[in-house]
Amino acid sequence: MIRTTKSFAVLACLGAATPAYAHFVLMQPTNWANQDVNGIPEKTAPCGNEGTPVATNAITEYKVGDTVTIQINERIAHPGHYFVALAADQASLPKDPTVTPVTNPDGTIDQCGSLAIVANPTLPLLADGLLVHTSAFTAPQTTQVPLPVGMTCDHCVLQVVEFMSNHGAPCFYHHCANIKITATGADAGVPDPTGDAGTVPGSPGAGGGCCDTHGHGSSAWLGLLVGVIALRRRRSARMNGTQH
Repeated sequence: MIRTTKSFAVLACLGAATPAYAHFVLMQPTNWANQDVNGIPEKTAPCGNEGTPVATNAITEYKVGDTVTIQINERIAHPGHYFVALAADQASLPKDPTVTPVTNPDGTIDQCGSLAIVANPTLPLLADGLLVHTSAFTAPQTTQVPLPVGMTCDHCVLQVVEFMSNHGAPCFYHHCANIKITATGADAGVPDPTGDAGTVPGSPGAGGGCCDTHGHGSSAWLGLLVGVIALRRRRSARMNGTQH
């Protein structure tokens, strides 16, 4: 995917580039793999696939058109920003974009000098230029990204990537979350606590029964009829007993 240049670049502090590692923890939504206190695994694209990641088997469910709340905790700081992508599976996520090296005043090369931010992202890129910063965060950070209008999926992958400037290559760390997007969101399949079974109040069958507009079914009417018959029989028996 080609990233546009109509945007501003996040530049490094123009000191000598030194090997350092900016780790972040994906706090929300739930990561696809277990991560340690510094967010490892996260180095290998597309989702932090180095070593042998232990899957959490978590799937976070959303409704069509929902806004996804993304929360990160940057454990080791570096100037940079975040971007988010969405694809059917990990293999369909975009490759890390091309970074422009920058020459420092002392002549050394900052391999992760700058990266243009996409002003108008298109799938699989959902959002770019999130949480732009040049100094350390003082607390976990939250940002929100809207899901594509009309898109549903039973199992797709939301990718959160950190770009780091003033950093030795590689310039990116990656986390992913497995998500599901349905017409009704997390409430899908949950029984209606009112028991109305999708009927319109006041219409025939409202309340889950049939031919009833007061919330009672045919079984209730049958029970009432049986009770009336039994009462009449008891009264008749008492009258017959009085006559004798």
